[in-house]
Amino acid sequence: MERPGEEEQQQDPRLAQMQAQRKQRQQQEEQKRQMEEMKNQMLGSIMTQSARARLNSIAVVKPETAALVENLLIRMAQNGQIHGKVDERELKRLLGQVAQQTKQKTNIKFARRELADDDDDESDGSDSDDDDED
Repeated sequence: MERPGEEEQQQDPRLAQMQAQRKQRQQQEEQKRQMEEMKNQMLGSIMTQSARARLNSIAVVKPETAALVENLLIRMAQNGQIHGKVDERELKRLLGQVAQQTKQKTNIKFARRELADDDDDESDGSDSDDDDED
């Protein structure tokens, strides 16, 4: 028969592991939130209010495109390529560049799947393809 203290000792490692995982998730979420806040501050400082509003509107419809433009703007600012604030006209130009780049990279591949019924036809030995080869 187990003593009450032994059961608590057995659960303790699992409890400690769960608490450590939860703490790690919280730290990751906090770090992500801080990074997002820093990004928004930087974008706010390098863009006009109207350009920022336009980019936010784009983010609702095309979040991937908006993220690409945001990252591009941040890189440009870090490299000293932006002088003054980016206005709507400059934002439209950058959106055009991103659209050109993503348009060239887009590949669509169709993976055709055979129906489950096709497998049954092959297993019964009446495959018509084999008969044509003779």
